[in-house]
Amino acid sequence: MSYETLIVEIPSAGVTVIRLNRPEALNALNAQLLGELATALDVAEVDDSVRCLVLTGSDRAFAAGADIKEMSDKSYAQMFATDMFGPVGRRMEHFRKPIIAAVSGFALGGGCELAMLCDFIIASETARFGQPEINLGVMPGIGGTQRLPRAVGKSKAMDMILTARMMDAAEAERAGLVSRVVPADKLIEEAVAAAVKIAGQSPLAVMMNKELVNAAFETTLATGVRMERRLFHSLFAFEDQKEGMAAFIDKRKPAFTGK
Repeated sequence: MSYETLIVEIPSAGVTVIRLNRPEALNALNAQLLGELATALDVAEVDDSVRCLVLTGSDRAFAAGADIKEMSDKSYAQMFATDMFGPVGRRMEHFRKPIIAAVSGFALGGGCELAMLCDFIIASETARFGQPEINLGVMPGIGGTQRLPRAVGKSKAMDMILTARMMDAAEAERAGLVSRVVPADKLIEEAVAAAVKIAGQSPLAVMMNKELVNAAFETTLATGVRMERRLFHSLFAFEDQKEGMAAFIDKRKPAFTGK
C-alpha cells in the first residue's frame, strides 16, 4: 500500500519501519497523516510477517506537533464530531505488536504524545521533548497530561506542560521518558537492532508481555500479579514455550513459530 505522508520500509525480516514524511511541516500531524498512520497500523496488525514496528521521523523532527493551520478555525462542535486525535490514539493503544519510537530532533505536542504512545522510545542526542500547547491557549489532546506524569512524575510533567519547557535527550533518559540515548547517525540502526531482537522472540510471549506491562498502569498490584501468573501459565500451552526451553537446554538458538 502506498501513502502520501508516510514512508514504509522493511529493513529486516519481521521488522517494519514507518517514517512520518511531511518534511515541509516538520512532520506536523494533520488529519491525512494520522489517518494514514492508523491504516498502516491496521495493515501491520493482520500481517503475521510483521513482528515489531519502528516509528520515526526525520533528523530535524520526529513530529513538531499537531498541524495548527488545520485546527485553528475549527469549532468545538467540529472537534467533538470528528473526535480529533481520538481514533489514532485508540488505534495505537490497542495495537498488540510492539512499537519502538526512534526520535531525533523535535518531538513536541502531538509528536511527544505520539512517541509516548509507542512501547518505548530510543532517542538521538538531538532529541527535544515538550508539550507546548499552553502557548496556544490549549492543552495536550492525545494523552500528554496523563502519560507524561506516568513517565516522568508529576513535578516534571507539570513544569513542562505549564511552562512549555523542552526536555533534552539526556534529561529525558534520566527522567525515564526514553529508554536510551544514541548518536544521531546511529538512531535507526539501534532502533532496528532492538526491533530485530524483539522480532526473533516468540510473538505470543511478546504480545502477552506487552499487555501485562501496560496493565500495570491500570490495575492494582495484586490484580496485575494474578494476571501475570495466569498468562505465564497459559504460555505452557504453546509450542514456542517447548521450543524455547528445549533450545536453552540444548544450548542453541530457538526457532519460534508463533504457535
